[in-house]
Amino acid sequence: MINTRQAGHEDLPEALPGPTIKWIYHFSRIIFGGWWVYSGVMPMIDPSWQPLGQEQQAIDFSLALIDSGLMFWVKIAEIALGLMILFNRFMPLAAIAVLPINFVIVYWNFILEVGTVEYTFGALTIIFNAILIWPWRRYYWPLLAFRGRPDFSTDPGIQD
Repeated sequence: MINTRQAGHEDLPEALPGPTIKWIYHFSRIIFGGWWVYSGVMPMIDPSWQPLGQEQQAIDFSLALIDSGLMFWVKIAEIALGLMILFNRFMPLAAIAVLPINFVIVYWNFILEVGTVEYTFGALTIIFNAILIWPWRRYYWPLLAFRGRPDFSTDPGIQD
């Protein structure tokens, strides 16, 4: 057991988690980050590689995103966030920033498209998100302050 208080990390817990949790986190991070980079780059290499789905409502939804130009920006976000996740950088931001896109992915896989593969990808999206968010949970608790106190100073306050 490492005593982090002696190492100058007063804000970390006394005992660090076992290697299993770390391996699950890193395995998920590499798979999920790679999946996002691949999904973002794929239609930029060849637009026909963008999956549209089999159900008409999924096809209409995907084509509307493409025709509006929003799909391009979603793909840019997927690449940027996927790289952050792969390189384990800006993780509190990346783990939360993927949620709006993943909400759409889960909706597409569970509601618009029907099939075992779609349900599997939808479930994996939820599982990977939960695994990636969990180790960073202490960064998010302050966001749930019902009546927070604003800080109007010019001090960045990130070292508090």
